[in-house]
Amino acid sequence: MTGSTQPQIDESVLTDISSAKILLVDDNQQNLELMLAYLESLPCALVTARDGLEAIDAMQREKPDLVLLDVMMPKMSGFEVCRKVKSDPATRDMVVIMVTALHEVGDHERAVESGADDFLTKPVNKLELLTRVKSLLRVAMLKKKLAELLSGR
Repeated sequence: MTGSTQPQIDESVLTDISSAKILLVDDNQQNLELMLAYLESLPCALVTARDGLEAIDAMQREKPDLVLLDVMMPKMSGFEVCRKVKSDPATRDMVVIMVTALHEVGDHERAVESGADDFLTKPVNKLELLTRVKSLLRVAMLKKKLAELLSGR
């Protein structure tokens, strides 16, 4: 088409995750510290919770873009937390990565059925964690930007 110009897109906007917030949920302090150490190189805000109930509170209060959610926790399992988050219109767009020591195919199916966007198996591999988090965060940030553009903000 002659004479038409395509809008220029600033590529840095498409990959900028510096405004993102990640919630890490695990009842084991060592696991939390390890994931925090793995993710500290990312330019994101990192928030933690120690069980499912704390996670629900933190999600409502902090509005994270991505949640790394342990499955086996006291008070409320990661499966229950994920179902609750994905059924609430205010939180359903949060990206949830289930982190589990469970290795059975059925456990992964339960994670997907509860609404998880992805899952990682413990012990977590640093490269795999960083790769998946960055990739899913970019998608989340693009969706957020698109929603802002569509709403006219």
